[in-house]
Amino acid sequence: MRLLLVEDDRQLGDGIRAGLVLEGYTVDWAENGGSAEEALKGEHFDLVVLDLGLPHRSGIEILQSLRARGNTTPVLVLTARDTVADRIKGLDSGGDDYMTKPFDLDELNARIRALLRRSAGHASPVMQHGAIAIDPAAHTVTLDGKAVEISPREFAILRMLLANAGRVLSRGRLEEALYGWGTDVESNAVEVHIHHLRKKLGSSLIRTVRGVGYIVNKTDS
Repeated sequence: MRLLLVEDDRQLGDGIRAGLVLEGYTVDWAENGGSAEEALKGEHFDLVVLDLGLPHRSGIEILQSLRARGNTTPVLVLTARDTVADRIKGLDSGGDDYMTKPFDLDELNARIRALLRRSAGHASPVMQHGAIAIDPAAHTVTLDGKAVEISPREFAILRMLLANAGRVLSRGRLEEALYGWGTDVESNAVEVHIHHLRKKLGSSLIRTVRGVGYIVNKTDS
């Protein structure tokens, strides 16, 4: 999953990014409103962590512009202002959740997981697909109840495909979930990770749609 962190405080931003990377997310960091606006216009993110007090362009303006374009990306608002009016303004401008600084990083991660579940239409914290279960909080995968060892990037791809079961995801979309700004992408990286997942979880789990991308079919169980 690829997140955009928008925070102008370097010390705080560095700490948040490090914590989110440890949780397995790909994190791009914009330090002002102008950079965030450009990133959101041209790239895809699964969630935005957005500070309201930004230079060049406020978080509220970014939110309003994002929603005006019809972009439904979940946004978790951060602010140092702890008044009811500020919280209402952030939520009414298009924010999906709200945290007041200072905050606990574990709670931030829990709220991000909840927003990602909600945006994918999943109520349960554990994603179940037939005999496969994936727990984003614990970073575990099981097959028929038995633990399966997979790499962080394999985990990220599997999570993306299960969250979008029934939809084809292009190789470029999967690469976006794995690699942030300034990271070199090997030409066959996604194919290699898909190959490993098929070996570990079954060759029929992930289907290649030639010339388009990859899909995990929906299941009732």
